Amino acid sequence: MGGRLTDTVKTLLIANVLFFFGTAYLGDYAFKVFALWFPENENFAIWQILTHMFMHGNTSHIFFNMFMLFIFGSVMEQSIGQKRFIFLYISAGLGAAALQILFNYINFTAAYQTYIEAGFSDDYIKETLQYTAEMKDRMKISSGVPKETTQTLVTSYLSSMVGASGAIFGLLAGFAMLYPNLPLYLLFIPIPIKAKYLIGAYFLLDLYAAVTGASLLGESNIAHWAHIGGAVVGFFMVLYWKKNDIKNRWN
Repeated sequence: MGGRLTDTVKTLLIANVLFFFGTAYLGDYAFKVFALWFPENENFAIWQILTHMFMHGNTSHIFFNMFMLFIFGSVMEQSIGQKRFIFLYISAGLGAAALQILFNYINFTAAYQTYIEAGFSDDYIKETLQYTAEMKDRMKISSGVPKETTQTLVTSYLSSMVGASGAIFGLLAGFAMLYPNLPLYLLFIPIPIKAKYLIGAYFLLDLYAAVTGASLLGESNIAHWAHIGGAVVGFFMVLYWKKNDIKNRWN
């Protein structure tokens, strides 16, 4: 594996950094326009399916994603080729967004149905959501509906997603498929861990957090289902290529 920074990875790094500083300059307006909002939210726009992959919430967010892209991206591009790399990166990002939105829809629909069964009209529910969206730090509590249900309804409606994490997780999963036994090192821990174990463990931590809602990774606002969606796409896509590549280039 060569250490050269490939052209596509270089372009992605530059694009993400430029987008980060550009959107930071625009502030909340950029977040409203380019982040991926829940489709039922009035802020949602179709282009956000792509633009959210170049948005990042803060410097630590973009640093981690770009560091992972820098470490693993060029190896992946050299291994599978530029066209497949671009297809994998974008597809993993889209898969991440799709799975995150799916689970938001599941939660939103269940909470919405609870309101309907409690006798509230569609107009009332929309007013509740609009009130919360405008007040931001206040939630309209309705009698006859558990506070947790309202919280779920509102959280799903106001949910938005930014970052290249889904695409990055697709690359990580693909890397683990191509080089499962390659030793990797964690910062400050000079013990080699095979790629399949290290990346697999990270995936399981995200799966645990997504299912239980209890994050073991520190932050609570991580889109865990997005990470899982990106990883799943990356895993099966590279698995397919690996099994069907006539040149058998990965053996």
